[in-house]
Amino acid sequence: MRFYVAITDDNWFAYLAAKQPDEINFWRPSGNKTFRVLSPGEPLLFKLHSPRNFIVGGGFFSSYNTVPLSLAWDAFGDKNGAPTFEKMRELIVRRRASQDDVSGEDFTIGCIMLQQPFFFKEDDWIPISTWKGPIVQGKPYNTDDFEGQSIWQTVQARLARPIPEFDESVEIATRRFGKPQLQLPRLGQGAFRIIVADSYQRRCALSSSHIMHILDAAHIRPYAEEGTHSPTNGLLLRQDVHTLFDRGYITVTPDYKIKVSKRIREEFNNGDEYYAWEGKPIHLPELEQLRPAREALIWHNERFKG
Repeated sequence: MRFYVAITDDNWFAYLAAKQPDEINFWRPSGNKTFRVLSPGEPLLFKLHSPRNFIVGGGFFSSYNTVPLSLAWDAFGDKNGAPTFEKMRELIVRRRASQDDVSGEDFTIGCIMLQQPFFFKEDDWIPISTWKGPIVQGKPYNTDDFEGQSIWQTVQARLARPIPEFDESVEIATRRFGKPQLQLPRLGQGAFRIIVADSYQRRCALSSSHIMHILDAAHIRPYAEEGTHSPTNGLLLRQDVHTLFDRGYITVTPDYKIKVSKRIREEFNNGDEYYAWEGKPIHLPELEQLRPAREALIWHNERFKG
């Protein structure tokens, strides 16, 4: 099995270790690079900068996207490893290459989204001294090799220890480490927002609006009502459409057609824009596996105010 050891900023790690979040954005300061080292479910481990050559924690890879800085903050907030947007921007600008454009507030960054992160106490940090030469970002490993297997087994041993300070995410991670075939980890709200926005090409599924600041990743079945953060339970909606969708005045049929309740006109004496969408197909993600789940749409249709 593959895993990746990434060089990690000490302050970023310390901030998140104190927070113990359920997901994190392991951002890259430049948005002009790709990340194809891992598949969903495979682990990424944190190594501090030299001379502190220790593996100190990790998380499970869910997706990589390049997004505007503001979207990364809106999606993850302080799970980006900084207390404010201004502080996050400052950290990223300091680490961007000199030729990168930072003249606008919304320059693009890379987002390596990790689920179920775990953070070792300092006594459990794992020494790693085998790296040679200039390694700027990180290094891939495979458990088929002796070195990779040795690191992997040590991480497993750390996670398997009954340490009461660790939260449930580490117990989940321990079980996942033991599986020969990893599966996509359960997504958090931040990854859900970015993946849904990306799959709909950052335009409203109903109105086609491209103004990202007024678009929401909406749950078809609310998370509070046994919905999930799976992209198949999501639609990218303009904020007014999101409100009407949540309140049952607009729905999407299982064959992806728009239905608009007559009660909008009856109750609010308005709604011409929405009625123009009646019966039209929504804009769908290109990848079929990211399209809305039939079961979720049926659930929402049953609550439609027809």
